[in-house]
Amino acid sequence: MEPGVLLLFTLSVGFLLLLVRGHPKTHGHLPPGPHPLPILGNLLQMDRGGLLNSIIQLRKKYGDVFTVQLGPRSVVMLCGTEAIREALVDQAEAFSGRGTIAVVEPIVQGNGLVFANGEHWKTLRRFSLATMRDFGMGKRSVEELIKEEAQYLVEELRKAHGAPLDPTFLFQCITANIICTIVFGEHFDYKDQQFLHLLDLFSQTVSLMSSFSSQIFELFSGFLKYFPGPHRQIYKNMQEALIYIDHSVEQHRATLDPSAPRDFIDTYLLRMEKEKPNQHTEFHLQNLVISLISLFIAGTETSSTTLCYGFLLMLKFPHVAEKVQKEIDQVIGSHRLPTLDDRIKMPYTEAVIHEIQRFSDIIPLGLLHKVTKDTEFRGYLLPKNTEVYPILSSALHDPRYFEQPDTFNPDHFLDANGALKKNEAFMPFSIGKRICLGEGIARNELFLFFTTILQKFSVASPVAPKDIDLTPKESGTGKIPPTFQICFFSR
Repeated sequence: MEPGVLLLFTLSVGFLLLLVRGHPKTHGHLPPGPHPLPILGNLLQMDRGGLLNSIIQLRKKYGDVFTVQLGPRSVVMLCGTEAIREALVDQAEAFSGRGTIAVVEPIVQGNGLVFANGEHWKTLRRFSLATMRDFGMGKRSVEELIKEEAQYLVEELRKAHGAPLDPTFLFQCITANIICTIVFGEHFDYKDQQFLHLLDLFSQTVSLMSSFSSQIFELFSGFLKYFPGPHRQIYKNMQEALIYIDHSVEQHRATLDPSAPRDFIDTYLLRMEKEKPNQHTEFHLQNLVISLISLFIAGTETSSTTLCYGFLLMLKFPHVAEKVQKEIDQVIGSHRLPTLDDRIKMPYTEAVIHEIQRFSDIIPLGLLHKVTKDTEFRGYLLPKNTEVYPILSSALHDPRYFEQPDTFNPDHFLDANGALKKNEAFMPFSIGKRICLGEGIARNELFLFFTTILQKFSVASPVAPKDIDLTPKESGTGKIPPTFQICFFSR
């Protein structure tokens, strides 16, 4: 059968199936939005540039709060700093539910730290926060881990002798090793084949989840799940990762010493044992392995992507890198390692890191929320389980809070005296009850890795700064930076 005929046939079948299922009814009074077509919803009004571009355009007509029909689902969009804060902070409990992310749902099935809801999620989050905070049970601090990893990175960069390289892989290695040490109690060599394969699986998965094809899948997953697409590869990748994690959990179980837990897995296994009499416990194996995948992806891809964007921006704006290095030389010098205590004395460097996070905008849509009960919001009634997108990009580029929202400018985070200033619109880790669990670790990583590299190296690009393109490779669930080459010259 010809490909065009096959496509027409499958679309026709899908249309009939959806008609048979009928269109879901909602009660309540949702915010206005573009008029949807039967079955297709607002698909034809979507911009070819993806969901984010579509939302930006629709906001101009419908304001900061509006409803979009994504296939059969009514989803409320929250745009701008005030709307997002009113929902996720002022009504934090009501907006604390997690919506379904169709492309990973066959694997996660509502389990794990990121995807669970209700009391299951609250219990897992409390446990995870306490365990991450008390990491190591009296062993080395996270700061020491990051500083040690930074030295491994410095040695790897020196081996290049200033030759151009793509830093993506090395940035993934250093951020992955921090989370691996916390979670698995294991540090990997950068040439360890199993480690490299795991990194590749997660990197590929995040890229696929950010693709335009995955955005379309989220609209019509009930139909498209029966056909080839990125969801098949994502499922395969995550299944493979689960095999590795299951093996690691079994190794931990076999060598567990209850009097000396080594890491997150040991601590969880001890809690599982304690909770055995409770038939309704959240501490079961499925929640553990899905939580581990979530922690690994969140702890690796977000920080490494931010570092990639950070150094791409340093190449694009070399005068900024020079000012950071001047502050490093003044506060730290060249003979000792940067420490977290240096942050308070380095407002320009901190402002640059904040601006990198703001400008790179790596999770532009935020993660999908849903309301946990019938909720009044700005004169509308959102029925329980209504899905909500807090469009973080609209806060990070809010012209009411950033004078030049589309321009990279560290002055966005400096006051008239050159001191670091807070900004209510700065929410790269989201806000409210679902704020990123690893925010503290990520902030520490960004400061220590960024300053250590610029303390030891000057950076240069084989391409002239004016010709460096900042356009992301993919922009969907996440923004994937373009591939680039960078030279690290010892200072």
